[in-house]
Amino acid sequence: MNYLRLSYCLAALAAAGLVLSACSTPGSDFSFGPKPEPAPSAPTEFPARYAAAELVGRWGVASYHRDADRARMEVAARGQCGKAYVISKGPTGGVMMHLPDQRTAQELRLKGAADSKTYIGPAGEAGGEQDREILSFDGRVLVVRYVDPEVASRFGTMVYVRCAPRA
Repeated sequence: MNYLRLSYCLAALAAAGLVLSACSTPGSDFSFGPKPEPAPSAPTEFPARYAAAELVGRWGVASYHRDADRARMEVAARGQCGKAYVISKGPTGGVMMHLPDQRTAQELRLKGAADSKTYIGPAGEAGGEQDREILSFDGRVLVVRYVDPEVASRFGTMVYVRCAPRA
């Protein structure tokens, strides 16, 4: 009789073990304690509308604060080709340009955003404080504005006009 009782106890323990193991199985609805938080996903990167290679070259530069001055500033920028601003290829695929108030150029990235805008700026999320938004670019004329309102108020909207290749 003791053997029968012992076998019932062992069967009950085995059944309890199965029930408890099911409770701790990942994905089961019977788990104890708080559910783990999902791992944060990396920010989605969007492709830039333009390639860095499209910006490499010699540029005349001017700026304006009123949209009515844009055509006049494009002519002024073209006149600056004698002292051209050079945008070169960066060591890791970006472009070498200056950030506001910096003496040395550093590698900047072309970054796409969810709203189909493209920015030029340091590595990181598109539209950051040190970025410039590309307002228009047709291969010959590049128009950008700084995202930071204080910097934008000082520099205005920048117009880069591609200089003819040196003969």
